[in-house]
Amino acid sequence: MGDKATPTWQQLACDFYPDHPDLVVRISAMLANNPRRPRSKPAQAWSEQDAWLITYADQFQTHGQTPLASLHDFHSKHLRPWINGVHILPFYPWSSDDGYSVIDYHEVDGRYGTWDDIEALSSEARLMFDAVVNHASAGSRWFLGYLGDDPAYADFFVDLPPDTNLDTVIRPRTTPLLTRFETGNGAKWVWTTFSADQVDLNYRSPDVFLAVLDVLLAYAAHGATMIRLDAVQFLWKEVGASSINMPQGHAAIQLLRACLDVSYPDVLFVTETNVPHLENIQYFGNGKREAQVVYQFALPPLVLDALHTGSTDLLATWLGDLEPIPRGCTFLNFLSSHDGVGVRPVEGILPQSRVEDLVELTRQGGGQVGVRSIGTATAPYELNTTWFSLMETRHTPDQAIARHLVSHAIMLALRGIPAIYALSLVGARSDQTGYAETGRARSLNRTRMQTEDLAHQLADPQSISARVKTGFEDMLRWRAASPAFHPDTPQAVIDTPQGILGIERGHGSHRARVYVNVSSSEITIDWPGPGWVGFEVAPATGDATITVGPWDSVWLRKDT
Repeated sequence: MGDKATPTWQQLACDFYPDHPDLVVRISAMLANNPRRPRSKPAQAWSEQDAWLITYADQFQTHGQTPLASLHDFHSKHLRPWINGVHILPFYPWSSDDGYSVIDYHEVDGRYGTWDDIEALSSEARLMFDAVVNHASAGSRWFLGYLGDDPAYADFFVDLPPDTNLDTVIRPRTTPLLTRFETGNGAKWVWTTFSADQVDLNYRSPDVFLAVLDVLLAYAAHGATMIRLDAVQFLWKEVGASSINMPQGHAAIQLLRACLDVSYPDVLFVTETNVPHLENIQYFGNGKREAQVVYQFALPPLVLDALHTGSTDLLATWLGDLEPIPRGCTFLNFLSSHDGVGVRPVEGILPQSRVEDLVELTRQGGGQVGVRSIGTATAPYELNTTWFSLMETRHTPDQAIARHLVSHAIMLALRGIPAIYALSLVGARSDQTGYAETGRARSLNRTRMQTEDLAHQLADPQSISARVKTGFEDMLRWRAASPAFHPDTPQAVIDTPQGILGIERGHGSHRARVYVNVSSSEITIDWPGPGWVGFEVAPATGDATITVGPWDSVWLRKDT
């Protein structure tokens, strides 16, 4: 991660597409026709007051309202001011995978609402849009044009002879990598990393690059302050290579960011790369070229392991050894998302026996386990379940609430921007009915909620949803109250007894500590010294110790 001078987008374009000298002219024309004037770059891109909601466009549903309007209302009534950012999962017309097979990147699916709904929400919350730019729907205009031999789309996709040896390719599925499609000139075998309905784009084509850049500019124009680049580790396809984390894929991201920075320097790239940790952080580039924000994918399985074992040994070691984050970059910290819990990111960090324990825990709780191909064998890829169901397996509902909140206390204490999945925010259990209806394991973690029912639950202070949401609000309030939790401040792991994870944040006059008990036993620790006070209690009266209850956290600050 050297700190070399950042090349211009013109230089990057010439380097990436040396056989297409006209591309610079074409990109210049696209940037000149950008529909909005550039927005100024803010003094700071994030702060300790930032927290994001991850949600589907239709996850909050109200009779008589568009789902996007319902999301807006729910945010206004129940989430402000503690949640000030909303990551809306793909809301474009789609054909499968709950939105990740995009038919039209430039439209809002009419089932959800309109661009007016999106822009209305952007007036009160920062928005993150998904850019599903590794692949497009087999029903998209791009792919239908390709199948119809339209010269405008001739190079948009990757087709190969069906007997091509692709054994070196690393991918997250067990389905065939090449899918047969009929065209006017006979059958073509097309590269499909994820499914037969998700056809991979060919970034060797400058036309593909321009089409994707046009999409990103449109998202920025419609109010996105962050753009999540979905599955970009697979952007570049190469026969005889792994076709994951390829140098050409990194170069494509660098060129896209350099172009977007011309018109929207305040819009941040977020890379979603569910790969081993050391590969994941490469998407920071040198801090100036690729993503400003990278998903912290190793965190969820490591936190889950800590809660499952009652031990913080591997989590604390990993946190203590984290590489410095490049200036101007940060992590997006999360525990659960619409995809469940990925286990690839902890390869080389979590022993395989402990991964298998998490697999068994998931299955005992009614969850499913997605697998990927490794040659002729398979290996666990993701745990399909809600986070609350993982916390409840082998435990009572009261214990599950405590475990759910204390696991998120770890995430909220760490350096980075926190993101909370909608179902985790209200303590939702896995959707066994949805899974039975679709037969897709990911449906367990993709429940759509009726706001009338949810509001009724939140009005009952004894309900799981109300207790979980209140617990989140308390922690988010404490976090927002202290500059020590700014995403850029230092982070250190404190020596603590087994079962306790201690995190210190900040420096100088603003410091905070969070002690998290991941065990089922009460643990006593030493008071950190004079000047420290609790976030929710009066200044300490000289007690020499702190007692941290089972699955509980203690938040302290020192503002001197």
